Amino acid sequence: MTSYREAGVDLEAGDRHVRGIAETVVGTWGDEVIGGFGGFAAGVEIPADMRRPVLMMSADGVGTKLELARRAGIWGGVGRDLVAMCVDDLAAVGARPLGLVDYLAVGALRPDRDSAIVSSVAEGCRLAGCPLLGGETAEHPGVMPPDAVDLAGAVMGAVEKGEELGPHRVEQGDVVVGLRSPNLRSNGFSLVRAALGDTAMDHAKQLLEPSVIYTPAVLEAAATGAVHSAAHVTGGGIAANLARALGPEHGVIVEKRSWQPPPVFEMVASAGVSEDEMYRVFNMGIGFCLVVSSHGLDEVLSTVAAHEPMTLGEIHSRRGVELV
Repeated sequence: MTSYREAGVDLEAGDRHVRGIAETVVGTWGDEVIGGFGGFAAGVEIPADMRRPVLMMSADGVGTKLELARRAGIWGGVGRDLVAMCVDDLAAVGARPLGLVDYLAVGALRPDRDSAIVSSVAEGCRLAGCPLLGGETAEHPGVMPPDAVDLAGAVMGAVEKGEELGPHRVEQGDVVVGLRSPNLRSNGFSLVRAALGDTAMDHAKQLLEPSVIYTPAVLEAAATGAVHSAAHVTGGGIAANLARALGPEHGVIVEKRSWQPPPVFEMVASAGVSEDEMYRVFNMGIGFCLVVSSHGLDEVLSTVAAHEPMTLGEIHSRRGVELV
């Protein structure tokens, strides 16, 4: 073995991939982006309207949803999943996304698949109002199977100091508002694949529907001043994630009858997953929660109307989140 190509890494193909995605990536940029595509790094200006910006960062991945995408050959939504997982974590503390970078690891480059994934990331960034600043596509021959894919990313955002959302702002009498999720988003797919087995392929298109991106609506709601805290409902379901937004001093009783989980959850449950486990793992149709002052509730509900908001319960002084 005398060359990198013989070792499994195709540098020329890598260069073609970078050239092929350039227009897609730069298409997410605005005047705030500093640097050029293909450089060692790119940056963004801090928004001029911020007085004391606090920089926030979050990192996440798409998880084992990628395995179903690989088997089905459906890649058009996984980048949106990545963006949603990253930027919606920032939105949960009230931070607007400033720039995202992605990391795509493959066993071997496949131009159609890889460009579809990057295009999906760029689409998610456009929906979130966040430039895709750059990233890395890495070949791992001999470490990953030739058709294997992993996708992760990191996002930087900013929030005014003192305006961060969090448990420190929660008050007794606040109302929990749930935002609708029509699908699984990007969580719990190890359980999905274990429960459904090979039949998952019969429902691949439904299971691979891309995640809702809540960030623009959440930030608009936060700008009203009525949102005190927020929870991005990912792994751990409603109870575990909402508890993170309430802290140790407050709790809420969430009434499950407040909404009807979408049919995809019934499909997974029918494969033998208990109700308790379903609510422990999945979002069950609530992808984001806002903790809202009762005085500003109507304005917030109007602001997030596109996400079919519903009131789930009222904050009380008893600790913990209980689903009844």
